[in-house]
Amino acid sequence: MIDTAQSNRDICLATLRDTDRDRYLACLLSPETKRGALAALYAFNAELARIRDLVHEPLPGEVRMQYWRDLIEGNAHGSSEANPIAAALLATILEHRLPRQTLIDMIDARIFDLYEDPIDTRVALEGYAGETASALIQLASLVLDAEHASASAEAAGHAGVAQAIAGLILLMPLHRRRGQLYVPLEILAATGLDRETFLAGNDGQRVSAAIEAFAGLGRDHLAKARAAAGQISRPAFPAFLPVALAEPVLKAAQKQGAGIFGHSLQASLFQRQWRMARAAFTRRF
Repeated sequence: MIDTAQSNRDICLATLRDTDRDRYLACLLSPETKRGALAALYAFNAELARIRDLVHEPLPGEVRMQYWRDLIEGNAHGSSEANPIAAALLATILEHRLPRQTLIDMIDARIFDLYEDPIDTRVALEGYAGETASALIQLASLVLDAEHASASAEAAGHAGVAQAIAGLILLMPLHRRRGQLYVPLEILAATGLDRETFLAGNDGQRVSAAIEAFAGLGRDHLAKARAAAGQISRPAFPAFLPVALAEPVLKAAQKQGAGIFGHSLQASLFQRQWRMARAAFTRRF
């Protein structure tokens, strides 16, 4: 007899190879008994993250977001078994007693991605990152070590902001083409820019200053996450492995400034795999 639950988890892991290779590698560096649940969480996150790429208008995107909200709230129309990621996510929520509201908040935060509204302040950016990247780290920690996961909440909060900023920097050329802006307006104002002048990219010196400040905010949070890393239990540490990829991106962005619009900061797959493997061995991100 085919183990449907195991099959769904395997599908999630296989899907991650295409939708989020870094977290796929993080799963492989995690305990085998936890990989299926982590893959379900990460595949769900990847599904939310790529909705903007699949739709041309916000409304269809919101419909897709509502599907996941209904699923988690228990109001899904039809069986979840037709969607292996949905079925695996629900099984993971039940098995590990994950807080459904945290997942719903993650969905709600991602609605922002469907529009071109700017982020006004650093606090607003930190809130967005907290409900997405930080929440995902904390949920993964619950899967890995439910008993001690709460102790790593501070590290997860700061690590998620650093990771989110690094990810937004990698996507900045794409966001710029779309007219999206994730650099807070207060950072732009401090460098003498507004939304339009930043997206136009004509004032290279000021754009570079804004990018440097944005990356610097990420490095500040990374430093705070490292300062709190002693509170992360050994079993929960694999939840933080993708954070090991943030620092090279943040450093490169500070160095290159506006040059990131014409040059990818993404390290090779081998380099990323090596950094996460080293983090797993040393327990340092």
